[in-house]
Amino acid sequence: MSTAFHVYQSIARATHEHGVETMFGLMGDANLFMVDSFVRDCGGRFVPAAHEGSSVLMALAYAHVSGKVGVATVTHGPALTNAITALTEAARGHVPLVILAGDTPVDNPRHLQSIDQRELTKVTGAGFEQLRSPATTGKDVARAFYRAQVERRPIVLNMPADFMWQEVEHDMQVLNVFTAPGGVAEGDTLDNAIGMIASARRPLILAGGGAVHARAQLIKLADRLEAPLATTLKAKGLFNDHPYNIDIFGTLSTPAAYDLIAQSDCIVCFGTALHDFTTDRGKLMKDKRIIQVDVEPAAIGGGLHPDAALVADAGLTAETIVYWLDEAEIAPSGFTAELDIDTLTKHPAGPEKAKEGFVSYVHALERLEDALPKDRVLVTDGGRFMTEVWCRVTAPDPQSFVCTVNFGAIGLGLQEAIGAGVAAPNRPVVMFTGDGGFMMGGINEFNTAVRLGLDLIVIVANDSAYGAEHIQFIDRKMDPSLTEFHWPSFAETARALGGEGAEVRSWDELETAIEAMQARKGPFLLELRLDPHDVPRMRI
Repeated sequence: MSTAFHVYQSIARATHEHGVETMFGLMGDANLFMVDSFVRDCGGRFVPAAHEGSSVLMALAYAHVSGKVGVATVTHGPALTNAITALTEAARGHVPLVILAGDTPVDNPRHLQSIDQRELTKVTGAGFEQLRSPATTGKDVARAFYRAQVERRPIVLNMPADFMWQEVEHDMQVLNVFTAPGGVAEGDTLDNAIGMIASARRPLILAGGGAVHARAQLIKLADRLEAPLATTLKAKGLFNDHPYNIDIFGTLSTPAAYDLIAQSDCIVCFGTALHDFTTDRGKLMKDKRIIQVDVEPAAIGGGLHPDAALVADAGLTAETIVYWLDEAEIAPSGFTAELDIDTLTKHPAGPEKAKEGFVSYVHALERLEDALPKDRVLVTDGGRFMTEVWCRVTAPDPQSFVCTVNFGAIGLGLQEAIGAGVAAPNRPVVMFTGDGGFMMGGINEFNTAVRLGLDLIVIVANDSAYGAEHIQFIDRKMDPSLTEFHWPSFAETARALGGEGAEVRSWDELETAIEAMQARKGPFLLELRLDPHDVPRMRI
C-alpha cells in the first residue's frame, strides 16, 4: 500500500526497509532532512563524524565487522570530494557500501558547490546511481543496495537537493540478492589441478580474503593432504589454533615459514589475487605448481599465471578435491610430519635495546600482545609501523581484523576503528597507528569515539617523524630533518579531547600504562615514544 511522503522521508524509509539500523555521516543542506527522518520516523541511529571521509571509513569497517551493507551520507560538492580517498579504499577493498550523497539543485548549474559527482565517483572505482526523479525514489534506493551487494563495492546514490520536499507515493522496493556460493569446479582444468595436488610431496594451502567463509572445508582439505595452512594478510586469524597453521604467507612470514614456503612444491590458493607482497613479487612461487581458485575471474592471473585456474567457490572446490582424492585413494603427503610449528610461527624479537627516553617497539608489541584484551577487534592504520603489528599482534578471526591498506594511505585507522566499535559494541577495539597517521586523520575523530562512549584503545607509535621517508634519507646518507616533527603530546591531546592517555618512554612506564589501560573508562590512548633511528623496517 502506498502512502504520500516527501522525497527525503521516502529515502529514509527505503533505507530502513533494507535492514539499515545505523547510518554514519555529516549533515548538510542536501541530506539533513533525510537524516532527521531516518532517526525520528524510522528509529535509526545516526553516527555523526567530524569529516565526510571519516563517515565513509566508519561505514566501511562497520560493514566488514558486522557483515552488513554499510551506509554513510554526505551532502554535495566539497563533502563528496572530501570522501574520495575513503571511497577508493572501500572500492579496492570490495566492501559493499551505499553512500547517500546530496547533489546541488539540477536547476542551478552555477551553484557554488556544483561539481560533476558522477565523474568524481568514477575515478575512485565506486559505482554511481542517480536518483532519477521523485517518483522513482524507492526503485533507485533499492538498486543502489542491490548493486552494492552484487558488485561488492560502494555505490554513491546521487540525491538532488531540490527533490527533497517534493511529494511522492512511497512504495516499499527491496530487490532480492542471490548470495549463494559460486559454481563448483569441473572439467579438464579440475582434473589437471587434482592431478597436481595428488602428486605433490610438499603441498600447502593458502587462503585469502575471498575464502574466509570456507574455513572448515579448507581445513578438511589440508588435513586430508597433511599440508600446512597459511593466509594472506586479509585473512589473518582464519586458521587460529590449527596445529599446522603457519600464519601469514609472504613477506610477512617468519624466516622459517618463508623457507618452508620456498621448499613447497604445490600451493593451492583459495580466494586470493596473489598480490606482490603475498608472493614476494613472484619469488615464492617459482619452481612449484600453483592452483588458483576464486569466484572473481579478475582475481586470477593478475599477479602471475597459475598452472590451473578455477573460477569457482572456495568451499565447494575444496570439498570436490577431497572427494576425488578419496575416490582415487591418494595417500597423504606426510609434509606436516616434518614441521616444527613453534619455529615456523615465532618472529624473532632480537635483543632489547633502546636509548634513554625511548622504548623498543618490537618488545613493546610483544608485551602488548599479552596485555591487550583477547576478544579484541584489531584495527591497523597504514604506514611504517604496521608490518610488525601484523606479525606480532593477533586477531581472533578475519572479521575481527580491519587493515586500512587497500589504497596505501595513512590516517584512516581511527575512523575505521570507530565503525568497528559501533558494529561490535560489546567488544574492545584496539587500533594501532603511527604519529603521522594519527595527526592526519585520528586526531579529527578521537573525540567522536569519546562522544560515542566506545571501548577503544589507541596505540600511537611516535617516532616524531614520517618514518618511511626518514629511512630513505638515512639510507642515502642525506639529512633527514625535513621528515622530523615536534608533535604535541598525544597522551595530553587525548585527555584534552575527553579521553584518557599515557605516554611511555621506559619499560616501567609501559607497565604503568598497561595498568591504566586495563582500568580504562572510555577511549584510551597509549603513546609509545620511539627512536626514529631504531625502528624495524617495513616488511613489504
